Amino acid sequence: MHTKRYKVLSIGLCILFCVHNSLDAMRQHDKIYVAGHGGLVGSAIIRELKAQGYTNIIIRSSKELDLRDQVAVNQFFQEERPDYVFLAAARVGGIKANMVSPAVFLYENLMIEANVIHAAYMYSVKKLLFLGSSCIYPRLAPQPMKEDYLLTSQLEPTNEGYAIAKIAGLKMCQAYNKQYGTRFITCMPTNIYGPGDNFNLETAHALPALMAKMHKAKHEGFEQVVVWGTGNARREWLYVDDLAQACVYLMNTYEGNEIVNIGLGQDISMKDLAFKIREIVGYQGELVFDATKPEGMPRKLLDVSKANGLGWHATVDLSRGLVSTYAWYNTKDKD
Repeated sequence: MHTKRYKVLSIGLCILFCVHNSLDAMRQHDKIYVAGHGGLVGSAIIRELKAQGYTNIIIRSSKELDLRDQVAVNQFFQEERPDYVFLAAARVGGIKANMVSPAVFLYENLMIEANVIHAAYMYSVKKLLFLGSSCIYPRLAPQPMKEDYLLTSQLEPTNEGYAIAKIAGLKMCQAYNKQYGTRFITCMPTNIYGPGDNFNLETAHALPALMAKMHKAKHEGFEQVVVWGTGNARREWLYVDDLAQACVYLMNTYEGNEIVNIGLGQDISMKDLAFKIREIVGYQGELVFDATKPEGMPRKLLDVSKANGLGWHATVDLSRGLVSTYAWYNTKDKD
């Protein structure tokens, strides 16, 4: 008798839970603001939203709306009143850019996230998703890196400014949830690549920089390409469309104050990555690894068991993603 009662109760709770979740999910006509729509991640989120039938998407270029300007951001939110916000806007760059301009990376990212998160609270946004970065984890964190390893030891010095800004953003989301009852969620993507990436050798991340270097070397007949570091550092690479799917999935299903890692769950040495890109590009020259150059954290692999447990899994392996990325790169204008 008691067993039957518990079964009925469980079914009832399940129905209530499902109804609650369906009410919280984005509807096709809800007003959705994607901050940073012109970047690698933001443009992929736009593609994913459109593919899923969302039609009321708001975008503003950096020329139209400077997210570092609090007055401008508040005016935008007051006028547009978005229901949902994907905060993908950020000042990003590779190891060289981070080392040269740490103050810029710290200041601009702090301003962007503080202005958007606070405005989302002030103008009653239903839900916001903040994108952090795997570089927020300690330099020598155990591998793979679990969400609770955050702030357990020292950061990687080469990108400390950017990491501190991202940590401040996720802590701001958690603080607003605690004090104001907002629904701000945060995810920590691993290294991202794909169509729309930045291939400028002065500011690009390692993967697109290597691709651009080898493409140029192939077409200009260079006998060697120099790769920064020993090649022993290991990195995880997630195709950007997989990240976009994760972001939309979490916006529609995840409620919680804890961060969620988003990654492929597999890593590769930078040496193996370089040779894999060399094969895809078709470059026949020599790769020279310059051990005098910095290579950042020795390893950076995320534990994605939490995301997998929530029902999300990456679908694009590295080889397929690299082929797709290089095909896209060949269609764009080169500097």
